[in-house]
Amino acid sequence: MAAEALVELENVHFSRGPHPVLAGVDMRIPQGAIVSLMGASGGGKTTVLNLMAGTLAPQSGRIRVAGQDLQALDFEELYRLRRRMGMLFQHSALFTDFSAFENVAFPLRRHFRLNEGILRKLVLMKLEAVGLRGAAGLMPAELSGGMARRVALARAVVMDPMLIFYDEPFTGLDPISVGIIATLIRRLNDALGATSILVSHDVQETFSIADYGYILAGGKIIAEGSPEVLRASDSELARQFLGGQPDGPVPFHYPARDNYATALMRSAAAGEVI
Repeated sequence: MAAEALVELENVHFSRGPHPVLAGVDMRIPQGAIVSLMGASGGGKTTVLNLMAGTLAPQSGRIRVAGQDLQALDFEELYRLRRRMGMLFQHSALFTDFSAFENVAFPLRRHFRLNEGILRKLVLMKLEAVGLRGAAGLMPAELSGGMARRVALARAVVMDPMLIFYDEPFTGLDPISVGIIATLIRRLNDALGATSILVSHDVQETFSIADYGYILAGGKIIAEGSPEVLRASDSELARQFLGGQPDGPVPFHYPARDNYATALMRSAAAGEVI
C-alpha cells in the first residue's frame, strides 16, 4: 500500500435516519490497485461506493478523490470529477431498449459530441476488449447473463476512467462467466492504469484478483490487508465471513425471548401439543 492514494476516507460516519451504517471508517485506496470491500449483507459496502462517487454525503468525516475533497466541490466540479469514474452496476443495469452497441455508446453520447465514425471505433474497441465485438447489434434480451455483464463492463470503461467501481460483479453468473469477468477486471484495470474498487461476496474470485481488501462489519473495518493477511486475520468475525461458517460471532439464531428447548419445556408443562 505504498503507492500514492487515489481515494481516502478519514473517520467517515453515515446514517440512514436513526440507523448508523458507518461509524468512523478510514480507508486508503492506492493508485493502480484493485481493492475489495467485503462483509455481510447490509454492512455498508455499497454505501461506501456511493460516498466515494459523491452520490451520497457523509454526516461527518472527509472523503478525497484524486486529491479533491468531495464535500468542498460544487455541483459542476463534482460532475467533472465523476466523468472520470466508471461503474459496473449489480445485475448489469443495461438499457433494455438499446442494443449492446448503444449501451456502450451511451456515456460517450451523453458527455461528448463525437463524429459517428470515431464513436463507432471507440465503442467497438471496448466491445472487442471484452470479447463481444460480434454481439454489438444484439439487444439485452438476446444476451446471456455473462454477456450482459461484459457489455456493462465495456460501458463502464468506455471513457477510460481513472476509478472504476464494481458492485457485486459476479452475482448470478455461472462459474465460467465468473472467471471471465474476474480476468477482464484485472486485465482492464492494468491496461487502463486505473484503480478499481470491488464489492463482492465471492471470496475466492475476489482474492484471485485483489491486491488489498477491507472487511466491514458493524459500521467499522474489522480487518484489512492483502488476501493472505485477511485469511490469517485474528478477527473471529472476519474468519467466519471468509470461511462461510453458519454460526459464530454472527449467530445462526435470531435473538428470541426463549430458546427452542426452553419453549418446548414450557409448552410440555402447560400440556400443549407441538
